[in-house]
Amino acid sequence: MKSHIQIKLFASLQEFTPPSSDKYPIDEGLTIHSLLEQLNISQEKAKLIFINGVKADFAATLTGGERVGIFPPVGGG
Repeated sequence: MKSHIQIKLFASLQEFTPPSSDKYPIDEGLTIHSLLEQLNISQEKAKLIFINGVKADFAATLTGGERVGIFPPVGGG
């Protein structure tokens, strides 16, 4: 069944933001790994993932209605 999520990509990942990021269509049960593949983002570029403000991993599944935030690796000194 089709559902929707909100996607927010940060910093260098913003260039991968889809036009429908506020209401991105997904099939229920989609994993974060599969979502990254759909967005053409490699796992190496996605360091931190949050679903509804809670840290998640690549195996986390989406059912619809979630807010997904994806951050690249951050360096500093």
